[in-house]
This record gives sequence, structure tokens and C-alpha cells, in this order.
Amino acid sequence: MDKVVIVTGGSRGIGAATSKRLAADGYAVCVNYRTRVDAADQVVAEIRGHGGDAVSFRADVSVEDDVIRLFDATEAEFGAVTHLVNNAGVLFTQSRLVDMDVERFNKVMAANVTSCFLCCREAIKRMKRGGAIVNVSSVAARTGSPFEYVDYAASKGAMDTLTKGLSLEVAADGIRVNAVRPGFIYTDIHADGGDPDRVDRLSPQIPLRRGGTPEEVANAIAWLLSDEASYVTGSFIDLAGGR
Repeated sequence: MDKVVIVTGGSRGIGAATSKRLAADGYAVCVNYRTRVDAADQVVAEIRGHGGDAVSFRADVSVEDDVIRLFDATEAEFGAVTHLVNNAGVLFTQSRLVDMDVERFNKVMAANVTSCFLCCREAIKRMKRGGAIVNVSSVAARTGSPFEYVDYAASKGAMDTLTKGLSLEVAADGIRVNAVRPGFIYTDIHADGGDPDRVDRLSPQIPLRRGGTPEEVANAIAWLLSDEASYVTGSFIDLAGGR
């Protein structure tokens, strides 16, 4: 079947690397973004420059109507959506939980969990046998990220549970649902948290003694979506250098 993938949060970091990798693998790619139109368009231009097929589409994937528009537009452009990468998410400044307000907590849950729920639900409604979903979680779901991002870690824990439960619900339909859990990866998200040098600072604590790259995460996502992983569902790949 023709491979059509939506990559949420596809304008930078892991999302951009994944969009480019999947395009190289022959997918038609919808690069979703919320605010960074220039970055999304640059990803599309790079894909097209290498002979791939891609479009960008603005949608806040924590909003139900936006998600429906995203899927409708992708289908109008490329045909039925066959694959989905839920990568969109937010991170706020490092803080202890006791100092967090409920507005911040709810924003994290909406951006990281509600978006995953809405996109998964819409994808399952439309996908046929052979479809696949990969959710981009975090090793923080295991560590809890104390003194920094407990809210973010909690959202990724919820994403892990959603991944497992949904994988069992749709296994008999021939649709696979898996997740990757990146650790310290060189992306702009650390600057969002107020610590742009976080990966370098914490690299000595990583067994492999280095941070990871977005491309290394994209490679794992591409494998989970591919037919090479046809017997893999409800599973998690940790990309955390041994943490």
C-alpha cells in the first residue's frame, strides 16, 4: 500500500529528523506544526529537494477540530493515512512539583497526552490492516524527572499506558502501536526548559557518556513503523544511552 504518515510536531528536533527519514523511506509525509511555519516549510523543502513528497500543515493537535482537519487535509493531499508519529509535546522551566501551578500542569497534559489520544483515535478510525502508530514518550516516564519536570514525566507515563492499552485493542485489526522513549537528546526542548546545555551537563551520568541525536531516535521510529517490525506491538524502545 502507499505509505502516508503524519508526524506531529514535525518542524524541529526529533519530529524533523523523523519526517526526513520517513520521506527517504518512501513515505508521503505531512509535517504538522503549531507555530513554527518557517521551520516546517524548511523541512518540507529539504524533503522535496531530495525527491520526496511532503506538505506542512498547521494544527494544534490538542484541539479536536484541528486534529480532524489535519487528517482530512492529509487524506485530500496523499490519500488514506497509513502511519502516525505522535511527537508533539511541550516542556516548561525546571521546577519542583510543589512550585508548579495547575495551569502549567494542565497545559502539559493537554499538549502531551490529549494530543496523543486525539490523534490515535482519529488514526484508528481511518487506518486499515497494516497501519502503525509510534508514540514519542520519554525515559522520564520511568525516572519521574524529580526536581525538574515531574509534570512532563507524568504526561509521558500516561502516554505509555495509552500505548499499551490501545495496542491490545487494535491488535486483532492488524494495526500496531508502539513507543520510543528518548533520554537526553540534543534538541531545542532543553532550551524550552531553561537549560540549553542540559545534555552536555548530564552526559557524564549516562553509561554511554554522551547524548543522543534526533536521527538516532528517528531510526528507531522508522523501524517500528516498518514491515521489519511486523510482529512488534505494545512495545517500547528506550533510547537513553543505557539509563
